[in-house]
This record gives sequence, structure tokens and C-alpha cells, in this order.
Amino acid sequence: MPRRTATMLASTLMLIALLCAGVFLPVPYSEMSPGPTVNTLGEHEGEPVLQISGHKTYPTDGHLNMTTVRVTSADYRMNLVEAVYGWLAHDNRVVPHDTLYPDGKTEQQSTQENAEEFSQSQESAKVAALKELGVPVRSWVIVSTVIKDTPAQGKLHAGDVIKAVDGTAIKQPTDVAKLVTKHKPGQDVVFTIVPAKDQATAEKQHTTATATKDITITTAPSQDSGAKRAIVGISAGTDHTFPFTIDIKLADVGGPSAGLMFALGIYDKLTPGSLTGGKFVAGTGTIDDDGKVGPIGGVEMKTVGARNKGAQYFLTPADNCAAAAKDSPDGLTLVKVNTIGDALSALQDIRTGKTADLPKCTTKG
Repeated sequence: MPRRTATMLASTLMLIALLCAGVFLPVPYSEMSPGPTVNTLGEHEGEPVLQISGHKTYPTDGHLNMTTVRVTSADYRMNLVEAVYGWLAHDNRVVPHDTLYPDGKTEQQSTQENAEEFSQSQESAKVAALKELGVPVRSWVIVSTVIKDTPAQGKLHAGDVIKAVDGTAIKQPTDVAKLVTKHKPGQDVVFTIVPAKDQATAEKQHTTATATKDITITTAPSQDSGAKRAIVGISAGTDHTFPFTIDIKLADVGGPSAGLMFALGIYDKLTPGSLTGGKFVAGTGTIDDDGKVGPIGGVEMKTVGARNKGAQYFLTPADNCAAAAKDSPDGLTLVKVNTIGDALSALQDIRTGKTADLPKCTTKG
């Protein structure tokens, strides 16, 4: 066999071997791609996404679509060929695995965390929409979770209302940690609570629970690598009582990024007229109880998914504007929003045709 032919054959066999190895060689990356987008004003799998009872609602039209990102699972190990293909694909993003699953989170842990964030985003969306409408909502600080094998286990329970810590009234969840960490590990801290079962009974009777209990807990040192803080082993959150029922029916979705679009959908159903003027508007963004819109991940994937479904406008958190504008799909107008009030003003411009007045995203923000 001639030397040149032998060299070419060897090179070809080596290339084949490398390609075969690439199929099996795992790399520490994950992939993001556009996920489903759902109209909060419409139905999903034959059921209305927003279901409101006990209050007058109004007909809606157009679209207020929430958007999602599809990601590879925490347990999936991408191979080299898949990573290269993802890097070359326009609509996909290949990112380090730890970006999506930090601290070695398992698939189960990530799913649970996303479910909790999604549930909280629904609550905040309801509160933000009703506040914008001037409808009063009662709120209080509760024990959200109790961590296993910590001092609070068996003494505090999820749903307990935290009225005070060491006699200081609690007004927001962050107050709890501030008061606990004033102690040194090993010192006692006193929680004044309304037990969850008493609170639940009061809510059913449409009354306010008044009987409180003092629970003394000995703090423990945190597991931080630095200075040890005093902890009891709970996370605090906020619970609400709404004057009527608002249910959000959307399965197989996680994370907090649909908050803004849920709030707008609720607002639209509770007010006469159309927020969109029949236009196709999509968007994303977290929302807090006061209506502030926060940034999310994967905005580039969400704009692609929205445009593929026919969206004309995309409500974009201000902090995501620069990233979104760098690779915006043709025909999609990115609208910058900081609050639910900004979003409502933008929707007014959209439905009245004053699109020149819209605060548009740029690569500078």
C-alpha cells in the first residue's frame, strides 16, 4: 500500500475513532432551549389557566403569554458531540452544568425548589394584582420550612404564624433572621407564634387567630465555613388571605419567572375592557408583593419561544434587557419593565397603537 494512502487511511480511522469517542465522552455542560409558552388568559390542557370565583370577572382577548425554558435534567450527562451541536445551534445555549444545578443539586432537589418558587410566584402575583386594583389583602409572616435535625424541628412547624421574636414584633420575613442572629450559638431565642392549626381554623371561620404561644429554642451554630452564626433551622415566608378565590392551574412548570404574566392576567380578568387590545403579548419576570419585577434566567430562549408562537411584544425585566436585546428575534419588540405599573402602561400604549412611546430594550439595558 502506498505511503500516502496508508497515511490517509490512518487519519480517517483516527477521525472516526475520535468521533466515536465523542459520543461517549461526557462533558460538564447542560443545554437550554425554548420551552412551551402558555396564554394566561386562555386554557391549558382544556382548563382555564386563571380561575376566579367570588368576584365579578370580565371577558378578555389577545394573549398575555408566560414563557419557559427547557433544560436538560440534573442527572443527564451531555457528551462532546451534543455539546458541539448545541454550541452551533442558533436557538439553543450550552452552559456549564453548575450554572443550572449549583452545589451539586439532584434532580429531585431542583424540582422541589422550582415547585416551591412557582407556588410563591403565584401568591405574589395575586397580591401584586390586587394591590394594583386597590383590593385589600391580609398578610402575615409564617414558618415556611423547618430543616431536619435542627433546633426548630419538633418545636416550630410549617405554617406557624410568627408574631414576635424575643418580644419584638415581626413585620416581614427578614426580621426573623436579623433577630435570631443577634444571639450567639447556644443561647435561647423566644418565638411568639400562632400554631398553624389554629391559624387554619381561624381562616375557615373568617376570623383572626389571637391565641399565641411562646416557644423557647436553643440556637445552634450555622454550617458556614466562616464565622458561625446562630440559627434555629427555619426559613420564614409570607402567607396571605384573599377576599375571593384565585386559582392558577398550570402543571409541569416551575420557578418564579411567570409571576409578572400571572399578575397581568389576573388584573385583566378583574377589570373591564382588554389589556392587550387583541395583540399577542408575551413576557417574563419575577414579581414581589409590591409589584416589583425582577430578572430571570434564559431570557434569550424565552424571546425565541415567544416569537415562534407569534408574539409581537415581549415584556422584559429591566435587568434582562441588555442580554435580550443582543440577539432579539426579528419582529419582536422588547419592552422594558421595572414594575407591574410599567407593564400596564406599556399595554395601554400597545392597545392604543402608541408603540413609539414604548420603553424599548437596548443592548445597554
